[in-house]
Amino acid sequence: LFFSSRSSVKLVAPLGSLVSRQKHTLPDLPYDYAALEPHINAEIMQLHHSKHHAAYVNNLNVAEEKYKEALAKGDVTTQVSLQPALKFNGGGHINHTIFWTNLSPNGGGEPKGELMEAIKRDFGSFANFKEKLTAVSVGVQGSGWGWLGYNKEQGRLQIAACANQDPLQGTTGLIPLLGIDVWEHAYYLQYKNVRPDYLKAIWNVINWENVSSRYATCKK
Repeated sequence: LFFSSRSSVKLVAPLGSLVSRQKHTLPDLPYDYAALEPHINAEIMQLHHSKHHAAYVNNLNVAEEKYKEALAKGDVTTQVSLQPALKFNGGGHINHTIFWTNLSPNGGGEPKGELMEAIKRDFGSFANFKEKLTAVSVGVQGSGWGWLGYNKEQGRLQIAACANQDPLQGTTGLIPLLGIDVWEHAYYLQYKNVRPDYLKAIWNVINWENVSSRYATCKK
């Protein structure tokens, strides 16, 4: 299968309802595979998007189909047994759909406006925030994600780590603003086992406009 690496189509909110007949599809990247070089190389981006993310989408569609069949039969045992596959592949699809938009060849630097004010309010400074999110991401054992999320009840920003492909909102209630993928497939071809080097580099391609837009939306 060939997946285009360019598209003017914006990535939309993932995961329809289980009753929908529409299958999930791999979203196009809003930039070329090589666009994030030298920070993330083209080979990583191509494999990450067209192989890893595509696998989550395909496996999610299979799991949902089986789940719909079990639902129709009233087979609760099978419904329960499918939960881990739905969580893992559904989370993988949700997380990566956010991740691609969180990155940009024109990224880096610091956020502006309301998001920057909120970061200063909740973390003291941008430098503090960056240090904390990096430390949490470095500290993920095995595979997982580091996140900046919004706690709607408390009206504040929060940093969290999730294991494997656990989706942030579905497992913690925090609304995802910025996700950093620390699975080895996200960096190993370029940075080998030195995760801190990858995390240092990724700040150069963070799309703060996208993160700010997510923040503005979830505050409404």
